[in-house]
Amino acid sequence: MVIRKFTQLDYPTVKEIYQQGIDTGNATFQLTSKTWDEWNKSMHSHSRLVAEDNGNVCGWAALSPVSNRDVYSGIAEVSVYVSKSAQGKGIGNKLLAQLIVESEKNNIWTLQAAIFPENLGSIKLHLKNNFRRLGIREKLGKMHGTWRDVVLLERRSKNIGI
Repeated sequence: MVIRKFTQLDYPTVKEIYQQGIDTGNATFQLTSKTWDEWNKSMHSHSRLVAEDNGNVCGWAALSPVSNRDVYSGIAEVSVYVSKSAQGKGIGNKLLAQLIVESEKNNIWTLQAAIFPENLGSIKLHLKNNFRRLGIREKLGKMHGTWRDVVLLERRSKNIGI
């Protein structure tokens, strides 16, 4: 298994993996996968990774800006998705660890994540990678008519923005 830079040719598989996460009901408020243009515009152009096993993309990670204001240029939101067939093999951990390295190469000093409380695997993954739990935003948004909370986590770089 290798972690490598994402290319646009990877997007069809990335989109499938993203939809698998959406279908769990515990990965994102998004209800359907974004088109290439929507996804591309929503993510930083840097820090886009895929995990590849035997030539097949089985996971992806990327950063999205939290704001277009210059003062927040060093803060990004983390997305990490692993295909159902590849979960439980440490791929998410490898993706997130490399995403942290890439973020610092690109002057990102704070990474944040907003995770549904039911997504215990994702919370555990982020805590393992030195994110800290900030709290819970209650009833942040409705999904299928039900209010959902999110757990806020962040990781502050020890190398950038100090």
